Amino acid sequence: MPRASYRGGAVAGPPSRAQDDGSLQNVAVPPPPLPFTDTSHMSFEELLELQSQVGTKAYKQLVTGSSTKKQSCRPPVQKACVADKHRPLEMSAKVRVPFLRQVVPISKKVARDPRFDDLSGEYNPEVFDKTYQFLDDIRAREKELVKKQLKKRRSGEEHEKLQHLLQRMEQQEMAQKERKRQQELRLALKQERRAQAQQGHRPYFLKKSEQRQLVLAEKFKELKRSKKLESFLSRKRRRNAGKDRRHLPLSKE
Repeated sequence: MPRASYRGGAVAGPPSRAQDDGSLQNVAVPPPPLPFTDTSHMSFEELLELQSQVGTKAYKQLVTGSSTKKQSCRPPVQKACVADKHRPLEMSAKVRVPFLRQVVPISKKVARDPRFDDLSGEYNPEVFDKTYQFLDDIRAREKELVKKQLKKRRSGEEHEKLQHLLQRMEQQEMAQKERKRQQELRLALKQERRAQAQQGHRPYFLKKSEQRQLVLAEKFKELKRSKKLESFLSRKRRRNAGKDRRHLPLSKE
């Protein structure tokens, strides 16, 4: 019986079929995987001794119980979830945070002026006066109330305030009457043009200068009926004289 020969500590077994055929070379058979060893109760000296006996790779395989293949260093990707819309805004540390930023979205209240808004429709002075005609009675009652209070207070700061208030109310009333007079004149011109179109004539549209002349003529007629024409003309002359005096050269003393 032949003895087994030792070479470098390795045991030479019986020749394989590949050596007999001479077609294949010796193939190194990998060792079987080591079983998982519980190292939680082992001391540090025992762990070092075990690592020196089996080697570093085999030691890691024993401890982890998995293959020693290189794993990815990237963290596991979490599943995407729906973010809460009320959660605070997360800003990246790599980007500089702006000085002024909107932390909490606030619905801005937009002020709407019905005088200049298209939602209120177009302004028609005739329709406006008919709709708010009741305000004339309220203004008249307020004017009478101010007059009564003015009679009670003959002097003092309160008397001056009531006097200015009454003067302003009278000016507003005069401006409203003037505006109504101009509206009536425009309405009369419109009706006249409409009558000319119905008769087959070509309507004539007045220029702005001609409209101003008609307004002045109506104003003079009204002043003449109320016997205030002379006082109006005298004030007009004094105003024009003051304007002309500004353009005169200064007299040398």
